[in-house]
This record gives sequence, structure tokens and C-alpha cells, in this order.
Amino acid sequence: MGNLKIKSRAAIDIAVRVFVDKVEKDRGYKLINKNITYNEFLKNRMLIVHSIREGIPYHFFDLIKERTPFNEEDWATFLGISAKSLQRNKAKENFVFKALQSEKIFELAEVTSLGKEVFDTDEQFYSWLKTPSFALGNLKPIELLKDSYGKEMVVNELNKIDQGIFV
Repeated sequence: MGNLKIKSRAAIDIAVRVFVDKVEKDRGYKLINKNITYNEFLKNRMLIVHSIREGIPYHFFDLIKERTPFNEEDWATFLGISAKSLQRNKAKENFVFKALQSEKIFELAEVTSLGKEVFDTDEQFYSWLKTPSFALGNLKPIELLKDSYGKEMVVNELNKIDQGIFV
């Protein structure tokens, strides 16, 4: 299991570097650290802005999707498309998501990255996402991830948990 995580981490880091090279060429954005990792990528707001405008290729999305607790139906709902459309997009060669969908993908990647830092295990984080929270109006955090305002509420709650502030 540990080897699989290392291979997965290496694959997404390589995909980030390939994608960033394309963003640099197409958008004129210059990155000093060419050996950027996935976690560093998610923390670079200006790079994320340029990346959203570039659009995420499906193969990069697929690697991000593997790192999240969300299934195909969840992703289709978050991206505002049907699960069949998501499958058709996967089959298209060189498919690139539109800017709004790319933004949502990065938002969910950010939440997942933070959640994995806050909780001891992936399972604890995934369980928290699916459990109604008093601090979030008795809604499940996963329900709030459908829009940007809800995502910000979830991120704020994760930060409070990380700081030991419980409601």
C-alpha cells in the first residue's frame, strides 16, 4: 500500500510539472521552482489562476480525482454535468475542462489536501465529510462543496479543527 501511494504521488507531481510547463508557454507565467510538487502547486494562487484559465486536461483531472474521496457521481454533480458526459470526456483524446469546471476541480483538490493534513487518516477525513456538522448548520460538509461559498465554509471549519477549535 505504501509503494502505491509513493507511485501515485510521483505520478501527480510529474503531471503537475508537465501541466505547469504548458501554462508557462501558453500564458507567459514564469515559475522559479521548476521542480514543483502537487502540494506546492495547490498553494500557489497565481499559478492556480493561470491554470484555471488554461483548463485542466482530463488525464491531470484523473490523477487529482484519485486523491479525493469523491466518486464519479459526486464529480459529475460538482462539475454540473452528467456522469455519462464525464465518461464521454474521458474517452476524448486531449479533452480539456472549461475554466469554471477547472476552478471547481482545484477547489475540491484544495479541500482534500487540507482535509488530509487535518485528519490522521484518509478514512477519518472522508467520514467527517459525510457526517452532519452542527457548526455547518447540521449539513454534511460534502453537501456544501457544491458551490464556492460552501467550500469556503468547509475550509474554515477544517482550519478551526486543525487549531483545536470545536463547536
